[in-house]
Amino acid sequence: MFIYLLKRVLSVLPVLFLVSVFVFLMLRLTPGDPAAIIAGDNATPETLAAIRDAMGLNEPLLTQYASWITGILGGDFGNSLISGVPVLDLVAQRVGPSISLALMTIIIAIFVAIPMGVIAAWRHRSWIDYLVMSFSVLGFSVPVFLVGYVLLLIFSVQLGWLPPQGFKPIADGLGPFLERAILPALTLASIYIALIARMTRAAMLDVLNEDYIRTARAKGVGEQRLLFVHALKNAAVPIVTIVGAGFALLISGVVVTETIFNIPGIGRLTVDAVLARDYPVIQALILLTATLYVLINLAIDMSYSLFDPRIRY
Repeated sequence: MFIYLLKRVLSVLPVLFLVSVFVFLMLRLTPGDPAAIIAGDNATPETLAAIRDAMGLNEPLLTQYASWITGILGGDFGNSLISGVPVLDLVAQRVGPSISLALMTIIIAIFVAIPMGVIAAWRHRSWIDYLVMSFSVLGFSVPVFLVGYVLLLIFSVQLGWLPPQGFKPIADGLGPFLERAILPALTLASIYIALIARMTRAAMLDVLNEDYIRTARAKGVGEQRLLFVHALKNAAVPIVTIVGAGFALLISGVVVTETIFNIPGIGRLTVDAVLARDYPVIQALILLTATLYVLINLAIDMSYSLFDPRIRY
């Protein structure tokens, strides 16, 4: 088991290295001059040259990369070209709302979608199965922004039950946090409920046709235990894969939802940085998001051995 985990961890290092090289080159080789952004439109050539020299932009790319990655490994992501604030501080201010929203979304999706998928597979070709599949198609088809606006119209404008915009951290109290997080979480969850339910149904259909399931049923094992203990555990690998990938995508893909509900998260910060061509912030966000995605996929791979011990060998 230790050797298996060690191999998985070591396999991540080359991926992270390639990601860092890609992020570094992507912004270095795109049109635009960071020195011109800092100096403004009326800057003289001497001012631009001095800024480029101070930022190390005149150095060879290899030297720039070595300096940049050394700073990254030391926790120094540079300063924002627009505000002058350290990039890590900007990310720290915005990461809380995005992670809170992603966690709440994935919790809702798991507790709703997995039972839906299990029951749909259990009642294959019944009206329940057709209802779940219809919801899955609808969840993939309806845009996120439309779901968000419909929920705002119903629960905030017409009923007045929930505030339409804003965010409160959980430190301010569970009630205020849930009041402002439930609508954006439901908006995002609509897609992932459809995705996870569909995957759960497909995985369960494969498992329910296995001989050991028929043997367990013949021995008198109850349907609830048969479905949620025996079958679901053996169908867990593809379900865990889609749940983990969904969580990683949620953190990096909440731009539209954060805009609709005016949530000051990573998505809003990314949009602002791209529009302002704030290169250090863009680099840091891409690198951190990619690293998070790689680490989540590593955790998913390592969890496979818990559900299927054959994977270790």
